[in-house]
Amino acid sequence: MNKTLLSQAGSFVLILVALLTFAGSALADDHNYQVTGPILAVTPTSITVKKGKDPWTVSRDTSTQVTGDIKVGAKVTIKYHMVADTVTAK
Repeated sequence: MNKTLLSQAGSFVLILVALLTFAGSALADDHNYQVTGPILAVTPTSITVKKGKDPWTVSRDTSTQVTGDIKVGAKVTIKYHMVADTVTAK
């Protein structure tokens, strides 16, 4: 094999490894969810929306990205994820 062919094969392998790594991390992050409904309450630390007949309260902080005016009655879609705060094995 000549050097050019080896170089191209090496580049292909690197790209393939990068794609597989990205795909694996995307599949591993399957704990993302969303809830859509009218806002029932807004505080600096939470937003409560009505989903079906139930109120859903989702925590928020200063890093939460907000687009638009969030006020009671506005229909919103909240994207959130679940992260464990503590785990206790018994």
